[in-house]
Amino acid sequence: MALPFVSCLFFVLISSATACDRCVHQSKVAYFSKASALQSGACGYGSSAIGFNGGRLAAAVPSIYKEGARCGACYQIRCKNSNLCSKEGTTVTVTDQNTNNQTDFVVSSRTFSAMANQGKAQDLLELGIVHVEYKRVPCDFKNKNLAIRVEQSSKRPNYLAITLLYQGGQTEIVGVDVAQVGSSNWSFMSRNEGAVWDTSRVPKGALQFRLVVTAGFDGKWYWAKAVLPANWRNGVIYDTRLQITDIAQEGCSPCDDGTWKLP
Repeated sequence: MALPFVSCLFFVLISSATACDRCVHQSKVAYFSKASALQSGACGYGSSAIGFNGGRLAAAVPSIYKEGARCGACYQIRCKNSNLCSKEGTTVTVTDQNTNNQTDFVVSSRTFSAMANQGKAQDLLELGIVHVEYKRVPCDFKNKNLAIRVEQSSKRPNYLAITLLYQGGQTEIVGVDVAQVGSSNWSFMSRNEGAVWDTSRVPKGALQFRLVVTAGFDGKWYWAKAVLPANWRNGVIYDTRLQITDIAQEGCSPCDDGTWKLP
């Protein structure tokens, strides 16, 4: 259930929508030889990342990673070597932070190969690093709802840590609150790392959540009712019965008409 946006959070949404990532950017991309490096990345997804976007995962530089706000964001990337690479490129999901300022993304070898023309994947891999152009695109998890995984570090009843999974659209979750089902006494949660939010003020009983999500030029609340049972368990993934499909619009200077222009 989507709820109206609350104006006191306007400054949070403005700060999260200033990078013009809908524009086409020029950079370089390298790859990890082992995808496990991205699954265990800073976003905190762990093994759940395997199910994202067919395993096409990426670590992003801090300006894209945005202290974890863009964990789960999707980008279309194509390399500029027309002899080796397709015009369409491939789509990646951010699961880690890249601290190497030589490239905007470091991707899995599967992702790197996916940019190649048919029969050229090995030739592309041998280059190791390539010039690319990229832009942010909406994430589509098909029929999957937004889900909440209770982290193993949680200790009922005094500490709760959750990870948000399968966030669709082209949005950022910039706030999470939790309350007992049927109560209006909400407690805010803090971003622990990446997509992980936590609180030491855990309400008793079954739990509901509300999320502040960037949408349009503003944002709005999403209300996930009765998500966690009173006997919630660590490591279990709970369905919110919500799907986020919003597109966040940036308040920066125009850059293109939003289409992916092929050469």
